[in-house]
Amino acid sequence: MQNRMMITGAGSGLGREIALRWARAGWQLALSDVNETGLKETLALVRAAGGDGFTQRCDVRDYSQLTALAQACEERLGGVDVIVNNAGVASGGFFAELSLEDWDWQIAINLMGVVKGCKAFLPQLQRSKGRIINIASMAALMQGPAMSNYNVAKAGVVALSESLLVELRQQEVAVHVVCPSFFQTNLLDSFRGPTPTMKAQVGKLLESSPISAGDIAEYIYQKVAQGEFMILPHEQGRMAWQLKQHNPQALYDEMTSMAEKMRAKGKPTQD
Repeated sequence: MQNRMMITGAGSGLGREIALRWARAGWQLALSDVNETGLKETLALVRAAGGDGFTQRCDVRDYSQLTALAQACEERLGGVDVIVNNAGVASGGFFAELSLEDWDWQIAINLMGVVKGCKAFLPQLQRSKGRIINIASMAALMQGPAMSNYNVAKAGVVALSESLLVELRQQEVAVHVVCPSFFQTNLLDSFRGPTPTMKAQVGKLLESSPISAGDIAEYIYQKVAQGEFMILPHEQGRMAWQLKQHNPQALYDEMTSMAEKMRAKGKPTQD
């Protein structure tokens, strides 16, 4: 193992913290994001933490940019051992309010960005017998109200990861999928939703989270080392997932009640 990793969405938040955690273990990192200023900051922090690497702007919606990034990894690092498909955007709104453009934007980045990342780097991973780490969300498993397009995109990431897990095992390419709950991050900078109230409610959830992106990166580092496929960093998330497996109706009832509360808060002048 030559310790070379590619991370999308590495300019801030969880992507940056994953870069720093692996940098502390001395890894070479290919850092990509659409935010070039953030990327420069991440690379400086990576070097201070004991790692090294390079940055390249990459919009995961554009497959040619991902193949160019894969080519850069080949030329500069001799390939990669691990890829982290982390780039993502937040979104919210009840289904009736979401436009088809909202759906296209969400699926293009949060789902197809991951598909394209896996596709562009698979030949290198097959050679290095490496691993794929896809960042999904507890939204993929819980399907909370007023975020159907986000739920569907992230559920797609889980289904893709499960498919790759069984297809790539014989080729000795390992696969992991991470489903964090809300955590303290700047995900809201990219938030798209039909109402300001929705953004405020999601913001409150993020602020109330007791776990930071750094904590999540550490948890991922440990669980990847243990070979765990589905990585659920939040204790509450693990409990919710257990509940859904044993008594899905209880969870659906809880989510329905949450939807009613959100409607009541978000639309005081209607209904």
